[in-house]
Amino acid sequence: MAVYQDEALIDQMNKLVVNPGCLAVWGLGQMGVALKTEKQMMIYIDPILSNVVAETFPNSAADFQRAFPTPVRADLVTNADVVLCTHEHLDHADPLTLGPICVASPRAVFIAPRWADEQLDQAGVPAERRIVPAMDQYLSVDSVRVWVVPAAHYSVECDSARGCRWLSYLIDTGGIYFFHSGDTILYPGYLERISALPKADLGMVAVNGRDAIREAKGIVGNLLPEEAARMSAQLGWDVLLSGHNDLFEMNTIPASQIADALARVNPRQKFHALQPGELYYYVR
Repeated sequence: MAVYQDEALIDQMNKLVVNPGCLAVWGLGQMGVALKTEKQMMIYIDPILSNVVAETFPNSAADFQRAFPTPVRADLVTNADVVLCTHEHLDHADPLTLGPICVASPRAVFIAPRWADEQLDQAGVPAERRIVPAMDQYLSVDSVRVWVVPAAHYSVECDSARGCRWLSYLIDTGGIYFFHSGDTILYPGYLERISALPKADLGMVAVNGRDAIREAKGIVGNLLPEEAARMSAQLGWDVLLSGHNDLFEMNTIPASQIADALARVNPRQKFHALQPGELYYYVR
């Protein structure tokens, strides 16, 4: 598929009619994606459309400059119906992105854990447009249903006031199920909790690995390639989408490692790494 940017990308989203039994997925970079459902609803997950990390942490700016331009300016996102954030880290809950989307898409609702309240406050998202998801039950926004599973970055963190900190989402877009891991590693019971929900057709997981060198810099990692390969095999996904492996050059692994792990563990698995601005059209 062609890769579009800025106004052309939004125009492509708006003009594309998604057929029944299909789902349109656009890559936004890092773990950011935009989904268009067969009901023509637009769902954005973890969009980061600014250089927020480098601007917020100037002492670490050399490590956290974007490796590519944003595929669209946040203020051009006029079509959002639902925006989900998996946790409060700036590359998943970016106030410089969420604020302009909130203004440009006045009908959009924002789903995020209470741990991200500060980022949504900075973005100016009003309380009446926020939804805090609950564990072990689904929430509905028009034709979309969303289940939440606790993730672990590196541990499951929950408290009575703010609930669980790291979230994975399973989204029923109207018969096509899309799983988004957010940032996570595998933990005991994680795959079992996911297996108790409807099976996803597409699973997008953070596969940039983890190692002591990055951890010494305070960078919390994610799934290793073999873990992602075993996860997709156990959960029976039709398509594996690998994410979190492009935005910051120093926090990536060679994409060939993911392909090699799948060749060893789950060689018939369909998989893809979305480029920023790329459309992936899924047909069941």
